[in-house]
This record gives sequence, C-alpha cells and structure tokens, in this order.
Amino acid sequence: MAEAICQNLYSFRSTQWTICDPSEERTKFFDGKFGMYVYQDNLSLAENSENIVLAVKPQQIPQVLDQIKPALGQDQLIISIAAGISTRFIETSIGKSIPVIRVMPNTPLMIGAGTTALCRGKFATEQHLEFAKSLFASSGVTLTEEEEFMDPVTALSGSGPAYFFYLIEAMVEAGVTLGLSRNDALKLSANTALGAAKMVLENQAEPQELRRKVTSPGGTTEAAINVLESHKVKQAFIEAITAAADRSRQLGK
Repeated sequence: MAEAICQNLYSFRSTQWTICDPSEERTKFFDGKFGMYVYQDNLSLAENSENIVLAVKPQQIPQVLDQIKPALGQDQLIISIAAGISTRFIETSIGKSIPVIRVMPNTPLMIGAGTTALCRGKFATEQHLEFAKSLFASSGVTLTEEEEFMDPVTALSGSGPAYFFYLIEAMVEAGVTLGLSRNDALKLSANTALGAAKMVLENQAEPQELRRKVTSPGGTTEAAINVLESHKVKQAFIEAITAAADRSRQLGK
C-alpha cells in the first residue's frame, strides 16, 4: 500500500517527498522509482517533515509513534493508513494536540481507480481533512466517514479488491476448465467485472435489479445463480466481510 500511495503522491511534483523504510531493498526501490530523499531513521524524517504519512502495519504503529513523538509539534499533520488504529490511539500515544487524519485507501490507487475513505481526529481541522483528501483524490474516489464506520470501510473497500480478485480467479479457472485459453478467460472475466461495476455506478441502479434483468427464467444465468444460492455464497461473503471488520477492530486494541 505504501507503494500505491507513493505512486499517487508522485503526481505532486512541486512537493518534496521523503521516505524511511527499514528494508534496504525497499528503500532502494523507492529512491530509484520515485527519486525520494531517504532518511535512515523515523525520528530524522519527523524532524524534517511538515506532513507525515504512517504507511506501516498496525502492529508497528506503537513502535513508530514512540520513535517520532519527540520531534512532533502541533504544526505537523499525521496521516495514518493503519487498519484498525484509531485517531484517538495515535493522539494519546503522542501525548500532544497533534492533528491526525485516518485514511483507508485501497490498492487500485496505483492505477488511478482507488477508493479512499477519510476521517479526522479531535485536533484536525476541516482544512487538514481537505489537504489529506487532495493527496488521494487525483487517483480515484474519496469520501468522508465518521470514525465509527472506518472498520466496516476497511473490510468492504480496503480489503475489497482481494474479494474481486478471488471471484475473477474462480471465473478464470471455470473458463479454462470449459476449454477457453487462460488469456481469453482472464480478459472475459476481468472486463465483465469492470462492465458490471460501471453499470451499477452509471445507471445508479440497485445491483439486485440489474441482476434480475440478466436472469431470465429457465436461462443460463438462473442456472448459475441457483448453484450460488444453494451454496449460500452471498451469506458467505457477508460473513467474510464481517470477519474482516472484526479483525480491524481487534487490531486497534
């Protein structure tokens, strides 16, 4: 996800972006691909940065906050993409009135098709929120949510691309089993998914209604839907997304 964000931030060429990564290999990658100035430790980066993006795993947040908090002041902005980590946790860990924006993007950000939800902490202003939104708006859709809904957002959108990759993977395997080449099965499946998503958004229609229009009584689509229903696939997806939301909440404890 850090790479996806850097790919997006790269469009802000008038701004100096810096990075610190514990992996020497990844540091070389970011320097080579984006030409970012590399700091050797998080404290040095925090001492020399006006805005800081925390693009680390949730389990690493406490350690990183301990490293950077001596350098932080109220004129800096913290933007965190760590799943499950609340703005209150970050504010409390820092122990200062630091503005914090919590963000949940997803990986299609890399190709200009991201979906990003944002919420602001106790000390963040509307201006802070708008600035954070501007960093992600050039590469997709942004929306503002209350923080109580950020764990469901994480489950639905942050993890969401994986669900569609999983579905496309299954469709491709089915196509190959039925005799199609893997390349044709992939093109058919991925473009069908893209078209279906565009119909939902552009027609502003409920997916149930669009599905009903495709499902003729006694037809091929009905045969497929009947199998999915018999295996309770919809319920399985609901339970899966609920499990992802629960895990997001657990990560914040």
